[in-house]
Amino acid sequence: MTATAARTEHSAPQRHRHIPGEPGLWVFLLGDMLMFSVFFGFIAVLHGRYPRMFRASQRALHPDLGLLNTLLLLTASALVARGLRQLRSGRPARTLPWALLCALGFAAVKGSEYALVIHDGHTPSSNDFFMYYFVFTGIHLAHLAIGTGALTVLIVLSRRPALSRGQLLVAEGAAAYWHMVDLLWLVLFPLFYLVA
Repeated sequence: MTATAARTEHSAPQRHRHIPGEPGLWVFLLGDMLMFSVFFGFIAVLHGRYPRMFRASQRALHPDLGLLNTLLLLTASALVARGLRQLRSGRPARTLPWALLCALGFAAVKGSEYALVIHDGHTPSSNDFFMYYFVFTGIHLAHLAIGTGALTVLIVLSRRPALSRGQLLVAEGAAAYWHMVDLLWLVLFPLFYLVA
């Protein structure tokens, strides 16, 4: 090792890694994801038992709107990740309001799709597919509503000149919750719209 490399190695700031947010939040997030895993299992069993009904019902959905919602959530997650990096470095997190706008866009698109599906005569009482579709995407929409609250907290925190350690943990927890909302949709979308 050269003297310059040794000097660079010793002078580089040592970064310590930590789990973002409070540890208790991760217990909640993992429990929530476990609950959704059971939901995903119900959908898989339904598909296996009634493949014709599943495929016929799938055709009544609007995959273009589902794809648009997927892009909105992925964009929001990228903006949240960038905003959190900016917060950690003490810079203004200007991307966070755009993430909130994407979240609200998701809710508007999902509401429009619900209206279209219901207008076409499909309700939770139509068959098991639509019951699961409305219930599970509705539960996801409730998570998204909580996620928009988390994004609002992030935006409020981003307006402070400097964050305390506790405030940074809250910001990290809010971001982690948002990413879970995104992850859940990334499983729901193919299960309902794409799996044939």
